[in-house]
Amino acid sequence: MGNIIAIVGRPNVGKSTFFNRLIQKRQAIVDSVSGVTRDRHYGKADWNGQEFSVIDTGGYIIGSDDIFEGEIRKQVDLAIDEANAILFLVDAQQGVTDLDITVAHHLRKSDKPVFLVANKVDNGQILEQAVELYSLGMGDYYCISSINGSGTGELLDSVVEAIPKQEQEEEESDIPRFAIIGRPNVGKSSFVNALVGEERNIVTNIAGTTRDSLDTHYTKFGHDFVLVDTAGVRKKKKVHEDLEFYSVMRSIRSIEYSDVCLLLVDATLGFEAQDQSIFHLADKNRKGIVILVNKWDLVDKNTHSVKKYQAAIREKIAPFKDVPILFVSALTKQRLLKALQAAIDVYKSRKTRISTSKLNEVMLEVINQNPPPATKGKYIRIKFCTQLPTKTPTFAFFANLPQYIKEPYKRFLENKLREHFNFTGVPLQIFFRKK
Repeated sequence: MGNIIAIVGRPNVGKSTFFNRLIQKRQAIVDSVSGVTRDRHYGKADWNGQEFSVIDTGGYIIGSDDIFEGEIRKQVDLAIDEANAILFLVDAQQGVTDLDITVAHHLRKSDKPVFLVANKVDNGQILEQAVELYSLGMGDYYCISSINGSGTGELLDSVVEAIPKQEQEEEESDIPRFAIIGRPNVGKSSFVNALVGEERNIVTNIAGTTRDSLDTHYTKFGHDFVLVDTAGVRKKKKVHEDLEFYSVMRSIRSIEYSDVCLLLVDATLGFEAQDQSIFHLADKNRKGIVILVNKWDLVDKNTHSVKKYQAAIREKIAPFKDVPILFVSALTKQRLLKALQAAIDVYKSRKTRISTSKLNEVMLEVINQNPPPATKGKYIRIKFCTQLPTKTPTFAFFANLPQYIKEPYKRFLENKLREHFNFTGVPLQIFFRKK
């Protein structure tokens, strides 16, 4: 199960710089997708072989300086709720401020490991000044400089020590795990209730994952799967604002615990930036994805509605457009079983293994007809390809000059793989290696 580490602190203490330093090795995975500005506040990092997700809460506060304490407090509370460990960043050059004291006060109530981190410690004088951080009542602190990276190693050693060890790949259960994700108020709870219905006796609650969540084991209509810790398991603290941060943080958890994500979208609102952020989270985590447009019963339909609507969504989720999009209604229970069937199909596709001989037979033919364009007068030859033994479909193509193969050609190969083999709803990874 994924560990989440949250970086909290008042504005301008260097949270983003620190965040970038933590995930730098993995920057490729957190490529900012055009149109999803906030995506870059979530990333994956690993330290000494221990992988974790990092969330920079700072990126979610709008309008930085005139921030009132309330916003930061909400973020800190949410971080305490959701994260396995919290890094509390303060600016050692500026010293302790009132806002730092407020944040510290909240963090002291947490039973999660909290690390007090003095940032911008660039010389011995600041190191001496930093002693005043003891006044926060948080105990010892770590001195770092996120600009040049000094001190981060020691900090990460302690953090990795404090978070739950990851089990080596949990025993692969054959029961698919589906997460129902989406921003607040799209009808996730109604969707779950419509599926599970009142027949509670059919539903066995498996004592949940690490959090106090109950996963629902669903065995109706010949289906057998686990609904992952979805909406409505825990009472939301009254959140009136539709905080993007809130829904992203909640989604990350469910996404990481699942095999396939059912992304619920509100038909009356369309596919908005926040839906896009959540889609990209699932994509980055390489989970299967099915998009369900909920509340379809409330939409005026003319003959082209479905096609137009699908096209509009596909345009927004590009380049990964090969995703099932279904129109459902939790209220009238329209197409709910179709939605489940789609999720099960995606789950199966995600486990697909293509034999090396079949893969080469198909793909080398494609490559011969459309070889990669020559670069700097050098011809690129791809002689062999194979599917790697990973949990999600990943392919390696062996070439004489892998470094010259550009993104468009990679996308071309991905499209061809999708054309010849069924990977609908499944993110693919393609690597080029020296033969």
